[in-house]
Amino acid sequence: MLRVDALSKTYATGDKALDSVSFTVEAGQVVGLIGPSGAGKSTLIRCVNRLVEPTSGSVHLNNQAITGLSRKQLGEMRRRIGMIFQEYALVERLTVMENVLSGRLGYVSFWRSFLRKFPAEDVQQAYALLDRVGLIQHANKRADALSGGQRQRVGIARALEQNPELLLVDEPTASLDPKTSRSIMRLIVGICQERNLPAIINIHDVVLARQFTQRLIGLQDGKVVFDGLPSELDDSVLTRIYGEEDWTAIEGDRAEDAESAEDESVA
Repeated sequence: MLRVDALSKTYATGDKALDSVSFTVEAGQVVGLIGPSGAGKSTLIRCVNRLVEPTSGSVHLNNQAITGLSRKQLGEMRRRIGMIFQEYALVERLTVMENVLSGRLGYVSFWRSFLRKFPAEDVQQAYALLDRVGLIQHANKRADALSGGQRQRVGIARALEQNPELLLVDEPTASLDPKTSRSIMRLIVGICQERNLPAIINIHDVVLARQFTQRLIGLQDGKVVFDGLPSELDDSVLTRIYGEEDWTAIEGDRAEDAESAEDESVA
């Protein structure tokens, strides 16, 4: 379980990115983090694993405090937190398999990683993960030869290679077409269900967030202004999060997605 208590972040410029944010995420729960640009979504994701240092508040993963850990302790903690990035963060010149195995760098010695001599069980797990994300046939292909959707799948496999206790996902569909975006969201949610893995997904696409996440947290000016079920995200809540707008298009997209999901289940 992840617990965030009164988390705040004020930058040196005086800008307050987070203002006393509190919530918990239970095992296996997939939470969508929504809100306008500048609302604090990416800052929150990065404060959880201290890629950005919070100004105050605390973060606990399975009853262990992340805030307050020493540099060495933080390195060990980060092995337990899988991160999936918007821009994939792959090493382009390396193969798909080598990129996935980089998820084990925190667990092997420098020379093993330098010589790319990973334990057999790590390699076996990497193959299994590539099979799960549908890329087993591309294991020896260079990362720069892949499509955007394939690169994101490599990023997912790499994060899972860590055997994480928490998954943090930052805009996984921002650079993808609608069909690929749906398949990526379906993959992430399915894996979380299989592994009973909690996840926070920072996502701009409200329609995708409604369709695939179990719970939504809406941020506005660094504060939580909504925390509830996707079905509760009505026009008044959307206005509270994003401001005044004609939300009828969103409603139409939701109905269209529901019909599409029903067609997929039949297929």
